[in-house]
Amino acid sequence: MPSIAPRAALLAIAASALSLTACSGSDREGQQGGGQRGPTQVGFVVAQLASVPLQSSLGGRTVAFQQSEVRPQVSGLVRRRLFQEGSYVRQGQALYQIDPSLYQAAVNQQRANVAAAQATAQAAQERANRYRPLAEIEAVAQQDYTDAAAQARQARAQVAQNNAALQTAQINLRFTTITAPISGRIGRSLSTVGALVTASQADPLAVIQGVDPMYVDIQQSAADLLTLKRSLASGGALSGSTQVRLKLEDGSDYGYTGTVQFSEALVNESTGTVTLRARMPNPQGILLPGMFVQAEFTQAVTPNVVLVPQAALQRDIGGQGFVFVVGAGNKAERRPVQATRTYGPNWVVTVGLRPGDKIITQGTANLRTGAPLRPVPANAPQRIAPRPPGAAGQQSGNQQGRR
Repeated sequence: MPSIAPRAALLAIAASALSLTACSGSDREGQQGGGQRGPTQVGFVVAQLASVPLQSSLGGRTVAFQQSEVRPQVSGLVRRRLFQEGSYVRQGQALYQIDPSLYQAAVNQQRANVAAAQATAQAAQERANRYRPLAEIEAVAQQDYTDAAAQARQARAQVAQNNAALQTAQINLRFTTITAPISGRIGRSLSTVGALVTASQADPLAVIQGVDPMYVDIQQSAADLLTLKRSLASGGALSGSTQVRLKLEDGSDYGYTGTVQFSEALVNESTGTVTLRARMPNPQGILLPGMFVQAEFTQAVTPNVVLVPQAALQRDIGGQGFVFVVGAGNKAERRPVQATRTYGPNWVVTVGLRPGDKIITQGTANLRTGAPLRPVPANAPQRIAPRPPGAAGQQSGNQQGRR
């Protein structure tokens, strides 16, 4: 019995040594297998130059294309209102009727004055005509003929004065019917039947607003406008289109397209903005004065830029943007770029890329400069390296051994 125990201990030590030798050999085989790993497969897109519009989305408010305050031009009592409140009225349409009695009497009086002046003028002219041949033969004094001719001219002037007074009376009579100065939608009546109105009153009788077309006053930051003008002047951007589209307050798209008319040469001191005015068609009357809208339009076009998918562009801790490209010898190359804005799903890169560069968009995780690559076009199926025969069985056996 004492001789058996030392023998068993020696056998256990020998078995442990064999096990350690086998494990170290297995680890060396695994390390050798890992060292034979091939180049990293990455997906790329080819850089191409493009022109990208500079889309602006700015808030604005609608303004009536025309607005007129209806006021009386003569004084009197309002006898009738001839329109329906809130309806569409046309230029020249009768709106109010003022009592015309006094103005009709003034017209009749002036007509009589004209008739009297015409009779006087006719008599004076006939007298001058009779004196003329008599003065030539010195049957009457030359002064008598001169006085008669002057009286005839004065009589004709009196006729002209009375005709002017008659015309004024007729105009005042016409003003007793108050008509619409413009076409548009009229609001509520601010005066009632039976009210006394005067030609010099401050309050209007009603307000008419022309709503087709409509103006949209768009507010843009003066700093942004200055940056845009400098970019246009330096050639970094080209002038864009003047076409404007609107989004309404409920988020829906307005179905019509308008145009930018002009930009004010004045900065609002309280807001620091410049007003751009656009003209929009409004045949269905959807736009009403005072509505808030969002105007979308292209102020400029940036030429010769490269569109890079957003997944490809990364930034370092300093905020500098960079991408990986396929360099010489299919090695990864880190390329710093300048990208200050996006366009759709892409970054707009202005500096750092050239046409034909292969920009890596897939497989950028843990990518390092100089790493060997196997580039394929983006979205190509990724190849998975096959396992060596028996690898699954060995892994299962190792797991069982660890258990």
